[in-house]
Amino acid sequence: MRKEGLIPALESAHAFVQAFKEAPQMAADDSIIINQSGRGDKDIFTVADAFDDPEGRLSGGKGSSNTRRSNTMLETYLRRQREKKDILLMTHIVVGYPSFEASFEIVKAMVAAGVDLMELQIPFSEPIADGPVILRANQEVLGRGARVRQSLAFAERVTAAFDIPFLFMTYCNIVFKYGVADFAAEMARIGMAGAIVADLPPEEGETYLTAMQAHQLAPIFIFSPTTGQARMRMLAGHGRGFIYCVARKGVTGQQTAFSQELEGYLARCRQATDLPLALGFGVKDRADIDFLRGKVDIAVIGTETIRLVDQHGVGAVEGFIRSLLS
Repeated sequence: MRKEGLIPALESAHAFVQAFKEAPQMAADDSIIINQSGRGDKDIFTVADAFDDPEGRLSGGKGSSNTRRSNTMLETYLRRQREKKDILLMTHIVVGYPSFEASFEIVKAMVAAGVDLMELQIPFSEPIADGPVILRANQEVLGRGARVRQSLAFAERVTAAFDIPFLFMTYCNIVFKYGVADFAAEMARIGMAGAIVADLPPEEGETYLTAMQAHQLAPIFIFSPTTGQARMRMLAGHGRGFIYCVARKGVTGQQTAFSQELEGYLARCRQATDLPLALGFGVKDRADIDFLRGKVDIAVIGTETIRLVDQHGVGAVEGFIRSLLS
């Protein structure tokens, strides 16, 4: 259960007082852990993993945070779609690549082919989660003078034109520079469903989370193969909509081994949360998506479609997406 040590504003002396109150009601072999320095809201998860706490007694237990979570419109939509399909598809574009008009045609083709939701990446100079293909796309758009407001205008255009949820994929610097509250308000105004801010952990995102909640938007958080179970539970407690599971260490666009090891990782992800699970980083073809059926709710494909556009043009997109889903 959660105790005072999880609340960083309280002095450790208060935690000792609470411990004396709790101890008489505890079993003889139970332990109390008091964090006397650092940040209890972060460090407790390290302690939980060190004590091999699979049930999450130190950090609140599996699903404990979910009992306080209200569903966003995005999560409701995803659950309804999953009643119709055994796996959903989320695609990813870099807004403005290869041009803003071509981006619109790519979105149009993807929606026509049957994608369930889409990430719109706002071009950024240092997209640290992205590999060379997406990095180059970001650089090319920025090199032509693209600005954040153009991405927002593009998002407003596609949300008005197409009846699927759209998310922003971006980085903290863009949100901070724009103004966190203003960014969330603008997302709500133009009809976005949520955002993936890849380099913003919840420990540093209180203002962001508050703004997203105020507008009923979904902040999407990320699991990786190196994320411990206790931290997974914490991330899921702050997340809404779904959890984005990256398939491996490293950046987008590299080779991923769809293997028993990946299957074990996804089982850990499923144990940590009842939110829908998406998997990306390396999904490239129908065989990969077939492997993921029954293991995740959403397959994410991004780099491969950019490669396709580079090699064969926008006209190849719809057929490629249909081949993934047929």
